[in-house]
Parts: sequence; C-alpha cells; structure tokens
Amino acid sequence: MTTESTDIVKMLAEQRANFLITVRGITDEQARTRTTASELTLGGLLHHVVSNERHWMKVIADLDETAEFDMASAGSEYVMGENETVAGLIAEWEEVAQSSTDALATLDLNLSVPVPTAPWAPERIWQTARFTVLHILREISQHAGHADIIREELDGANTTQTWASEAGMSF
Repeated sequence: MTTESTDIVKMLAEQRANFLITVRGITDEQARTRTTASELTLGGLLHHVVSNERHWMKVIADLDETAEFDMASAGSEYVMGENETVAGLIAEWEEVAQSSTDALATLDLNLSVPVPTAPWAPERIWQTARFTVLHILREISQHAGHADIIREELDGANTTQTWASEAGMSF
C-alpha cells in the first residue's frame, strides 16, 4: 500500500470512528427520532454513510461506463428501514469498511472512474479513484457533523465532550 493509500485508510477509519460516537448507546427508537426541523435522524444518517461508501466503492470496482444513478433508492437513502437496527447497520459498516480497506491496498488512485449518470448530471463524467474515495471521506465527515447536532438535541451528548471524557479531561 502506498503512503497516500495508508493515509486515506487511516483518515477514513478516524472519520468512521468520529461518526460512530454520535450513535453510541442509543436505542433503535432514538435512532429514528427527529430532533431538528430537518427530516434527518441518526439512524437515517448511519444508513446513508454505509450505503454511500458501499455504492462508491462498487462504482470504482465495476468501472461501468453505462451506469445510471438508481432513482428508486433515492427516497429511502436517509431512512433507517423498519427491519434495520443501529447494531446491524454498524456491523454492516464494519464489513463495508473492511472491504474498502482491502480494495485500497491495491487500488490505483489515479484510475479513471466513470460516474453514473443521473437526472441532474445526464452527461457521463470521469473522475479519479482518489477523488471518489475522498468523496466518501467528505460524506462521512459532513454527516458526522449533522449527526452530532442531532445527538446533542436528542440527549445533550456530543462528540467533543465524549473525546474529552475519554481523554480524562473535563469540558
């Protein structure tokens, strides 16, 4: 694995861990609870980051020049399904993360990847595998912030306080 790939794997792991702090210790009912004006929930965001990472790593693996965005799944992308649980989604993400780590061990980050077309992007574009993986990182990081706000509204917990507590500091 290159130094760059190693750094990306490390940053992905750190951001996943950061996101997972926001769902630590919550029930499935809490995961489905809206706490802000938005429709977002902790469970919905967890579902999305798992789905997003799986999707984009598959886009890299498939290199499908005819791929189209699956509009049928768009409506449920940010929803924790009736049969899903926080524990199940976390276990699923662990598998997805391991698969991503394994792929990054040999992935040429300069590989040109065809992006699925979509109604908002009808022309095929190409981007590097690096850009695609960095998109996954951006999604996890951005949604960790959303999740932190939702969690703080749910029960007052937040990532910064958790880090401080785990480091033996008061905040």
